[in-house]
Amino acid sequence: MVQVVAYNAVATLARVLDRIPRELRERLTEICVFDDASSDDTFLVGKGYQQTRDMPQLQVFRNPTNRGYGGNQKLGYRYAIDRGFDIVVLLHGDGQYAPEAMPNLLEPVIDGDAAAVLGSRMIEPGAARRGGMPLYKYLGNKILTRFENAMLDMDLSEFHSGYRVYSVEALKKIPFEANSDDFHFDTQIIIQMKAAGLPIKEVPIPTYYGDEICHVNGIKYARNVAKSVIEFRMHQSGVTHRPEYAHVEPPPYSEKFSASSSHQKIVNLVDAKKGARVLDVGCAGGYLARALAAKGCTVDGVDVRDDAAARAACKRYHVANIDGGAWEPEERDFDYVIFGDVLEHLRDTSILERSRAWLAPGGKIIASTGNIALWVMRLSLLAGRFRYAPRGILDESHVCLYTRDTFRELVKGAGFEITREDYAVIPIEKLAEDVRSLQSATLVIDGLQSMLARWWPDLFAYQFVLEAQARPGGQALAGKAVR
Repeated sequence: MVQVVAYNAVATLARVLDRIPRELRERLTEICVFDDASSDDTFLVGKGYQQTRDMPQLQVFRNPTNRGYGGNQKLGYRYAIDRGFDIVVLLHGDGQYAPEAMPNLLEPVIDGDAAAVLGSRMIEPGAARRGGMPLYKYLGNKILTRFENAMLDMDLSEFHSGYRVYSVEALKKIPFEANSDDFHFDTQIIIQMKAAGLPIKEVPIPTYYGDEICHVNGIKYARNVAKSVIEFRMHQSGVTHRPEYAHVEPPPYSEKFSASSSHQKIVNLVDAKKGARVLDVGCAGGYLARALAAKGCTVDGVDVRDDAAARAACKRYHVANIDGGAWEPEERDFDYVIFGDVLEHLRDTSILERSRAWLAPGGKIIASTGNIALWVMRLSLLAGRFRYAPRGILDESHVCLYTRDTFRELVKGAGFEITREDYAVIPIEKLAEDVRSLQSATLVIDGLQSMLARWWPDLFAYQFVLEAQARPGGQALAGKAVR
């Protein structure tokens, strides 16, 4: 299906339809013009073309109200999904993009090499300017594309072409209907494809600028594009929640070893001078186990899922239910039992109490969790928002949320005395880890965050990290109670 998006295209629509290659038309099931409530006679031109020209595949629709550039695309993609099409081509009715190039754009999707193909005016050096692209648009395109590539870890020559081909199966996998109805819809759908791991390819296309009217407010568009990219990175990091990225497969849990991160704080608290024995509870991908082993510790790990990387990092690795199960380690006398970002995932935290019996004399637990009373969360609640995200404090897999006081009460209630307390801050470095120019700025921001967290941890700490020892006599009392 070819979706022709049209708005006030009375002077160009017929020429665009004429230029769709005749040898390609036989392979097209439908060519659909979606007139977005134009104030001119675009719809009548389309209907007239349908009556007088040899194009039986042509369908002409008119939106009763203006849906916006992105909203108009949503209608077409939903139509393509509902009608069972395999491929949808996005073509503009203003003549800016050459219909003659359509076979080249279709080829990678037909061959199964791409889920999306973008027609690029920037692949061939100098072609965009020779085709009449104004200098300010050329420079704006280059600057925005460079920013988007850096923030999204991509390498596209152009993010801002409206000439595109999508696999309908790929469109089914992304929540495109949650995107904006404005022009930055095109950026959001690329982000969604990237986040879902769907392959994107570019194909060079000719550039043409004629007397068509541009309906894009350049300053607003640039601001919305940059905002969309930053919102995605913040969503990935769990700082905010964005519905347009909520159902895209989240990235796997990753290690956080900046100086102010919870993982680094935990590793720093482990005294490995005598080759400490450590039990890592809920060790996930084994990032803490690897760091501790590198420090000279002997690490046992347990998690509900098997993980090759975690297994390789641990001397012993156990797959077991740690949420309400009765799992006990075969070995005892650990110097440290670590609950790194795991207690908030458990409905039954009795494993914390049982861990007292697994410690050697003088042994300690180290536990970390997110701070639901962080200033960001407070502002969100004040604005009436409370949305879960793929990562962060409101991780969708969290079943318990803690403040500083309730986390301390949890640890003390399990029979421990807190011996040390530390704080981690919002992981700004995760937002900028692929952007070298921003990495020095994150050091300054992290320093400021750390200062505020120590001054007012209840408000500014992103995570709490507690070290604790079993209370004297606590294990004996617990043993008598069990007997």
